[in-house]
Amino acid sequence: MATGLGERIKAVLALEPEKGALEFKGVWHSWGAVAEAMAQIDALLAEAGLGAGTPVGVLLRNRPAHVAAVLQLLASRRCIVTLNPFQKAGKIAADLAMLELPVLIADAEDWQVAEVRAAAEQSGSLGVAISSSNTLEVSVVAGLASPASDKHHAENLPDVSVLMLTSGTTGPAKRIQLPYRNFERSLFDAAHYESRGGDGELKLKEAAALLCTPMVHIGGMFFAVLATVGARPLAILEKFNVEEFVSRVHTHKPRTVSLPPTAVRMILDAKVEPHLLASLLAIRTGSAPLDPVMADEFEAIYNCPLLDTYGATEFAGAVAGWTLKDHRAFSKIKRGSAGRAQPGCQLRVVDADSGAELPPSTVGLLEVKAAQVDPNNWLRTTDLAEIDSEGFLFIRGRADDAIIRGGFKVLPREVEKTLREHPAIREVCVVGLPDARLGAVPVAAVLLEPEATATVEELTDFAREKLVSYQVPVSMKIVDTLPRTPSMKVSQPEVKALFA
Repeated sequence: MATGLGERIKAVLALEPEKGALEFKGVWHSWGAVAEAMAQIDALLAEAGLGAGTPVGVLLRNRPAHVAAVLQLLASRRCIVTLNPFQKAGKIAADLAMLELPVLIADAEDWQVAEVRAAAEQSGSLGVAISSSNTLEVSVVAGLASPASDKHHAENLPDVSVLMLTSGTTGPAKRIQLPYRNFERSLFDAAHYESRGGDGELKLKEAAALLCTPMVHIGGMFFAVLATVGARPLAILEKFNVEEFVSRVHTHKPRTVSLPPTAVRMILDAKVEPHLLASLLAIRTGSAPLDPVMADEFEAIYNCPLLDTYGATEFAGAVAGWTLKDHRAFSKIKRGSAGRAQPGCQLRVVDADSGAELPPSTVGLLEVKAAQVDPNNWLRTTDLAEIDSEGFLFIRGRADDAIIRGGFKVLPREVEKTLREHPAIREVCVVGLPDARLGAVPVAAVLLEPEATATVEELTDFAREKLVSYQVPVSMKIVDTLPRTPSMKVSQPEVKALFA
């Protein structure tokens, strides 16, 4: 019996190697093909002396070869260092220079980007190219056949499964170490209910799961690995779009899928015919607040419950959520809740200053005690929340004033810092405004240097050049003065009022 994550992955791959494991753009790759790609990656790393604990950078795209790479690194207990392919090439290169990784795995097309290759060369990284056409292909990048011995590389992280890219609460993006044991336990807990047949034997499932969220974020990676741990094939969407989503649901007829609220809104806006989603018994949502009005509208049209969840990278998955049973009993009277604590998790709300636990239905800082992280200690979040007398969690905002735009976290202070690099900008304040489709969007009020003549168009172009697309303010206003509080701090409510 497979007892650990690596053993489970290998056991699933060996069940029926000829059957389809990963579907991408209409092409199926078998479990045997996935195992062969994994073996090739393992051989290249082992030949270079890069064993367990090695931090391996992966420029993660939603493609079959990337799933194979993730599975191999987990099975061999190497550490996945996630890299965001949606950033501009210069930002990826800067990330690589900072990380000093001994190896970089990236799609063949990404190795054609001059800045990425130059950064890998400068770091002395072994370069591994992967591709997902009709076959899964693995090869060494010419000129990057081994880690450079004269370079200082990042130290091994023997007990860390993923160094997951996320956003900090008050500063630039950071990476969180996700311990192997935590990730393993979360996966096994989530897969337990469907991982075995009625006779206790590990068996492949027939229906494919549908990956709609990016693997560079914890939700997408967790879901992709969970499919394999649960012995289930996986159909992969590189990026969410309504037409492809509907086509995959029609083809594979999944019972459940996971979507961010933004995708739910896109389905509504596209007026998808309800019969095209008839196979779905429920949709799990997360990564951003679920608008209660939108949820009511969607469920009325599609007769498909939206089961909201709450989690974070630090928790290696969700710690609260709705069940179908709770949805049937409480959805109308608890709308807006993120559900109740999941098995093995405890939630409480505390006073930010004293740390004292607050009574039910009182807003404070949310703390979590999760078995997959640390069953003995409370972990404080940056979320403002309240928990009612029946244990339902309501998220009321963020203590760090981050903006969640379509599931992506935008830190106003980080955007402001970048915008202030423009020579014409003297001061800037970025705030979030509600948005029906994306949840919230950033806007910026800008105070120029005396006698500066920059235009909104010029500043917007600068923002697009320097920032990731979801960080770019949707609107900018050049102001004569920034509104301030009596203590001379910029008044964020008054800045928001400028855009009302």
